[in-house]
Order: sequence, then C-alpha cells, then structure tokens
Amino acid sequence: MKKLILIFVAVLAISCGDSKKEDANEIKIGTQVEETTPAEVTDGAVANVTIEGNDQMKFNKTEIRVKAGQKVKLTLNHVGKMDVTVMGHNWALLTQDADMAAVGQASAVAKDTDYIPSDMADKIIVHTKMLGGGESDTIEFDAPAPGTYVFMCTFPGHYALMQGKFIVE
Repeated sequence: MKKLILIFVAVLAISCGDSKKEDANEIKIGTQVEETTPAEVTDGAVANVTIEGNDQMKFNKTEIRVKAGQKVKLTLNHVGKMDVTVMGHNWALLTQDADMAAVGQASAVAKDTDYIPSDMADKIIVHTKMLGGGESDTIEFDAPAPGTYVFMCTFPGHYALMQGKFIVE
C-alpha cells in the first residue's frame, strides 16, 4: 500500500503542470487538449462515444451528452504507456445517488475485483474493464433516465482527477 501511495504522489507531482484556458471549448493542459463540449457522435439511434485516459490521470472529455434510453457505444482508449498495475484506467458510470468519494475509497481496496467494489455494485450502472497503456475496451448500454450522472475512473486515487458529467437529456 505504501508503494501505491508513493507512485500516486509521484504521478500527481509529475502531472501538475501549467494549465490555462484557451477558449470556451477547450482547456490546454501541458500538450493535451481537454474537450469540455459534448463528446458523442450520434448516427441516429446509437451514440458513439470515444474517450481517452492518459498517463497523467486525465480523461480527454469532461462531459458526455446522450438522449434518455438511447443505445450508447462507449470506447475507452488508454493512450498512455504505463502498465495496468501502475496506471490502470477504466470508465465507470455511477447512479445519481452515488457518492463518488465513497465509491472511490471503496474501489481503492477492491484490487481482487478489478477495483470495482462488490459492496458498491448497486452504485455503478456500467463500467469498462481496467486497461493498461495502449489498450482499449468498448461497452454498450442503454442511457438511463434523464438527469446528470458522474463518470469516473475507479483505479486507486484516480477519481480525484478522472471524472466528468454524463448528461442524459
């Protein structure tokens, strides 16, 4: 556990960089551009969403918009190079009543279940598998009822930086 905390602190220190607002649609973080506009490309009935996670513990999207009941095909690409045991990423969609910090803390000690805590299964609507650098996973699900939901990475400590809004209209 001490090793994991040390790795987290080192990665956090490295990832803290100069960030400034470029315009209303993007924020430049180092050399990465983070999208703050809706993320989906809709081809009628299916919302195709691609989201990236990197070695700096960042998703490239902070907001995803879909229609209630719409089929969502979400692909998570881990564009970093670090191994899943050091810098693993997944994408988890929480229920509206879920406490993100509680899910994040429970996830940190759920290594045996790929950082998806079994005692919080009722707070997670859907999730990808845990990925290492260069890997990707695609999931399909029906968008829940209208409202704003939180998505996050459940790898230990990542939820603090790797989170966003999943808005269902």
